Amino acid sequence: MCARHDFNNALEVTQNWISDLMWRLRWHDRERVYQALIATLHALRDCLDRDHAVYMGARLPALLRGFYYEGWNPGRRANARNRNSFLERIHVGVQRDPAVDPEVVARLVLAQFVDRLSRAEVKRAKAATPRVLQNLWP
Repeated sequence: MCARHDFNNALEVTQNWISDLMWRLRWHDRERVYQALIATLHALRDCLDRDHAVYMGARLPALLRGFYYEGWNPGRRANARNRNSFLERIHVGVQRDPAVDPEVVARLVLAQFVDRLSRAEVKRAKAATPRVLQNLWP
């Protein structure tokens, strides 16, 4: 019974992240919001060095953490260290939908972290982000 409770809780917390991002983006398509969230998490993960990528992943709810690590190669050097490639990665994740502004998506996903992490954790996460992306944090 405990494992079922843990799963239901993980599902609920993940749904809360998606619902929160739906509200922030003012979108009504959960699948599109999910795609935008995962694309942003992957872009963030891949612009960080290994230790900071793990640190950020540890701050995510269990189900999102699994999606965050999906396809990750921790031995690969951090990439997407410039703003355009970071935003392009997000845009590709939403199938280059012209109605999606990847910078707005990035800002709102990072705002979710700010709302859920302590001030010290946000400061550490922002400092780990490449300088050219730091102004995307609220």
